[in-house]
Amino acid sequence: VVRASVPGIKPEDVEITVADKLLTIRGETKADNEIKEENYHLRERRLGSFTRTIALPQNVDVDQIEAVNEHGALTLTIPKAASVKPKRIEVRKQIQSN
Repeated sequence: VVRASVPGIKPEDVEITVADKLLTIRGETKADNEIKEENYHLRERRLGSFTRTIALPQNVDVDQIEAVNEHGALTLTIPKAASVKPKRIEVRKQIQSN
């Protein structure tokens, strides 16, 4: 499980990618706040972006990663890959030809 704080960032403004066992979370925040009062006018714009890259272990199933953004907390669930069972190879007797 990977958790990241992304307050004020819409889910569509978050990009999550996996390549070469590296998980990358990118996001961009855009806020435009405007207040008009009788005596003043305030307009504030905030822009910012972030990128975080995390190395994943070899035994994860990248096709089953799930991401949920709830109240500014991004949670990525990364399941382990099903362990590969060793394959048993049968040794046969050689048939002798006459």
